[in-house]
Amino acid sequence: MYVESSGNPFAKSNSNAIGLMQIKPSAAGLDIYRINGKKGQPSIKELYNPRININIGTSYIHLLQKKNLFGIKNKEMMRYATIVSYVNGTSALLKIFSKNKNIAIKIINNMTIKKFLKCIKKHPSKQASNYLEKVIKIYKLI
Repeated sequence: MYVESSGNPFAKSNSNAIGLMQIKPSAAGLDIYRINGKKGQPSIKELYNPRININIGTSYIHLLQKKNLFGIKNKEMMRYATIVSYVNGTSALLKIFSKNKNIAIKIINNMTIKKFLKCIKKHPSKQASNYLEKVIKIYKLI
C-alpha cells in the first residue's frame, strides 16, 4: 500500500488506479465484484473510501494467490509472484515462463529464487521489476 499510494487515500494514477491500494475499477475492482456476486464495478467514490479500497485490494491479493498463482510452492517465490502480478497482471508474469499456466508454474517451482528474480528482469514491463524492488525494500524496513 505504501508503494502504491504513499498512504494517500485520494491518490489517483494516470491509468485510473484509485486510492490506497491503487485499485483499477475495471480490473481488480471488477474481478472482486464478480467473486462477491455484485454486478458492475466499484465506483470512484467507493474506491476513495479506505475501508472499501483495502478490502478490494486484499481480496485481489487473495484471488491472485489462491487462483491465478495457485500451485507455486515456495512461500517467498509466491510473495514475489503476487507482487509482480498485482502491478502488471498474472498473465504477463506467467508468459515469461510459458504460455501455458500449469507449465509456467511447474517451471517456477523448479527454479531458485535467485533465478526467478533474474527472470522478472525480462518481464515485458520494466515497471514490474522496479515495483518488486521497491516493495522488497519496504519489507526490509519493517
